[in-house]
Amino acid sequence: MLAEMRQKAQVTIPKEIVAKLGLSEGDKLEVFERDGTICMMPVAVYPKKYLDELRREIDEARAKIASGEQPAFDSVDALFAKLEEN
Repeated sequence: MLAEMRQKAQVTIPKEIVAKLGLSEGDKLEVFERDGTICMMPVAVYPKKYLDELRREIDEARAKIASGEQPAFDSVDALFAKLEEN
């Protein structure tokens, strides 16, 4: 598909691509250059507060696993087997 660069370096993404990717107004796109090609990738942007909370939860889970307080499983099947024991 051919797109034209307009004033202020604006380019319209063809509607077929917008529909296929489920994009809508306000979505964020990462734009970068790779080997002479302009690339655009949809991204999810999360508030820093949410990411900080998620990081804290991950750190707590890792600490529980390291201390043996939280069991770790090699597979989903092993998790379900353990759950079925109870």
